[in-house]
Amino acid sequence: MSTSYLPSTADSITQAVEAKTPSEAISICYRILENPSSSNESVRIKEQAIMKLSDLLREENRAEELRGLLTQLRPFFSLIPKAKTAKIVRAIIDAVAKIPGTSDLQISLCKEMVQWTRAEKRTFLRQRVEARLAALLMENKEYSEALNLLSVLIKEVRRLDDKLLLVDIDLLESKLHFSLRNLPKAKAALTAARTAANAIYVPPAQQGTIDLQSGILHAEEKDYKTAYSYFFEAFEAFSALDDPRAVFSLKYMLLCKIMVSHADDVSGIISSKAGLKYVGPELDAMKAVADAHSKRSLKLFETALRDFRGQLEEDPIVHRHLSSLYDTLLEQNLCRLIEPFSRVEIVHIAELIELPLDHVEKKLSQMILDKKFAGTLDQGAGCLIIFDDPKTDAIYPATLETISNVGKVVDSLYVRSAKIMA
Repeated sequence: MSTSYLPSTADSITQAVEAKTPSEAISICYRILENPSSSNESVRIKEQAIMKLSDLLREENRAEELRGLLTQLRPFFSLIPKAKTAKIVRAIIDAVAKIPGTSDLQISLCKEMVQWTRAEKRTFLRQRVEARLAALLMENKEYSEALNLLSVLIKEVRRLDDKLLLVDIDLLESKLHFSLRNLPKAKAALTAARTAANAIYVPPAQQGTIDLQSGILHAEEKDYKTAYSYFFEAFEAFSALDDPRAVFSLKYMLLCKIMVSHADDVSGIISSKAGLKYVGPELDAMKAVADAHSKRSLKLFETALRDFRGQLEEDPIVHRHLSSLYDTLLEQNLCRLIEPFSRVEIVHIAELIELPLDHVEKKLSQMILDKKFAGTLDQGAGCLIIFDDPKTDAIYPATLETISNVGKVVDSLYVRSAKIMA
């Protein structure tokens, strides 16, 4: 960084834009910021230089310099309106966020900015930085600290009645409680976010986020049809904005179709005009799971899990439903294998399905108890005995109905005789 400053003019900005190397452009931007002039024109040019400099440092992955820039700019922030300060601070924090592997740096940077905003009494900016800090702590799985921060922030924002920020915070609280597996509180926070959103204009991206969270919570309650409709709304909103979350909304739509045993619809959705735009590993993973589900093949399902580990097991939303899906496929597979038999050795079934004997035996006993099929386990002989589906005899319900009616007649005769005797 050169010690001689450059004049805060449009020519200096042009010089930075036309610089041959990023390092030269960064140096020019720093020299513009060193200009002591505080005229309106100079301040305007410096704002442009700051935005240019943050973009350059982000492209060069110089996260520590971005952090230093925020500290360096504090005297400059006293010369510009608070709204512009908030815009610049959030832009620089966003620039750091785009550099991979900087989550710890982002947390410490947000904590520094919270302390500074508290000292400067910049409440509007502090609340937004604290909301960002809570989101980062949640991503870092520091749930207790994030929850403590949010509980104080929510009370403060409700007092000020800042509806737009309140929607953000309530949504964040819902995600946090969902991560902690506290579904009632997650639903309550989402309802609060919807109530606040109904009172104001909510940007499409924010509305899409609300719909996405609604879909996730309904899917958790096994209400996959309602979840599908919410994921579809979120997908439409994100798709119109070219938001990268559109592909995840579509992925969860396909998951809902698989979970309600409509796996055959998955190929149609992927090959539709909207689906073709997002063809890639995420959709390929769901297609592989759908194929395994359609063919009732546990082996294909395990192959899909192995081949698309990143898209299936590492996705926390999909991963929550994988065990349920695995159980469904295992049950379907076992039903398919025992269909031809009236009596079969459990060892033989275990060999056919290529799973450990004790695992198969445990699952079969569970299925019998859940009345998935009629049968019994003969553990002495190591066999499964399957019964024919019992046909309900119409005489039993008819007899019960007759006895019930006779009881009513006797009761009415007793009442009449009591009246006569009186």
